Amino acid sequence: MYYEVLADRVHYFKEDEKGVAVMCKAMEDMRNEAAKMKAVHIARLMLDGGKLSYEDIAAYTELTIEEVEKIASEKKSA
Repeated sequence: MYYEVLADRVHYFKEDEKGVAVMCKAMEDMRNEAAKMKAVHIARLMLDGGKLSYEDIAAYTELTIEEVEKIASEKKSA
């Protein structure tokens, strides 16, 4: 019984139009989250360097200035 349920799910996500759309959206969300995490990591490294303005860091990482300021304030309070 469990295998039949699994087979139905796999069929839905791989062959059903709605299931494929759901899976594509989930994969895109994961990719975007990973890219955001990488940008935040790079921003932290740039802030540690202390040589770049928040505006430059935002431009290089494609984060907003507000996001860079938030990261900087979190680093100061840590």
